Amino acid sequence: MRLLVVIAAVVGLVAASPATAREKRYYEVVVTDVYVEMHTGPGGGYPKFHVVERGEKVEVLKRRTDWFKVRTEKGVKGWVDARAMSRTVQPDGRPTKIENPDLRDFIDRRREAGLQVGDFDGADIISAYLSWLFTPNLSFEVWGSRITGDFSNGWMLNGNIVHTAFPDWRIQPYATLGAGVIRIDPKSTLVGSEDRTDQVAHAGLGLRAHISRRFLLRAEYKSYVVFTSRDDNEEVSQWSAGFSFFF
Repeated sequence: MRLLVVIAAVVGLVAASPATAREKRYYEVVVTDVYVEMHTGPGGGYPKFHVVERGEKVEVLKRRTDWFKVRTEKGVKGWVDARAMSRTVQPDGRPTKIENPDLRDFIDRRREAGLQVGDFDGADIISAYLSWLFTPNLSFEVWGSRITGDFSNGWMLNGNIVHTAFPDWRIQPYATLGAGVIRIDPKSTLVGSEDRTDQVAHAGLGLRAHISRRFLLRAEYKSYVVFTSRDDNEEVSQWSAGFSFFF
C-alpha cells in the first residue's frame, strides 16, 4: 500500500513539471598566446586537431569540468582546457576570468556519483551510485548497496530512472522509479534459514542540494516491494543520505 502512495506522488510530480531547457550562454574571447590547441573532446586524452592563433576570436559555447567547448570564427568546434583559456582576453582587453565550478555547472552537469548511508527496514545500508543525465529533467542511475543487520547480511543492485522537477534550482526535489535484485544471507547463528535472491522494485522521493564547487548533498526515501518466491511479497522502506560530486 505504501508503495502505491509513493508511486502516485511520483506520477503527479512528473506530470506537473514541464521540461526545462538548459540556458545557452555564449561569449567571445581573444587568444593572446602564440596559439591554442583544440581537442576533439573534453580531456587531454582526446586528439588535438586544430590550432587557434594569436589574435583570433573564439566563441565559448559551454563548460565541462575544466574544459571549454569553443567555436572559431571559421566555425570549427573543439575543446580547450582551462589553462589555455586563462591565456585569453575579453574583446575589450580585460583578462578572461576562469571561475571555479558554480551553480551553473551543477545545473549543466552530465554525470554524478556519490555515496550514501542509511536505514533499510532496521538494517544498516551503505550505497554507491553513478548517474547519467540525458536531459535537464531525466537521468539514469546504477546503484550498488551493502546491507548489514543483526540477523542477516546482503547486497542489492538497482537501475533507477530519476525525474527532477526543477533542474534550475539549487535545491532540487526529484522522484525515482527502479528495479533490481536483492540477496539476503542469514547469519550462521540462525538455524534453518535459507539464502534468498529476489527481485525488487521501488518508488521514491528525494532532495539534492548544491553545496559548493562540484559537491552536493543528497537525501531520499524509497519504498520497496520484494517479490519473494513465497505466496506473499514484502514491503520495505529505506532512508538514506550522503555526499556526491558531479563531473
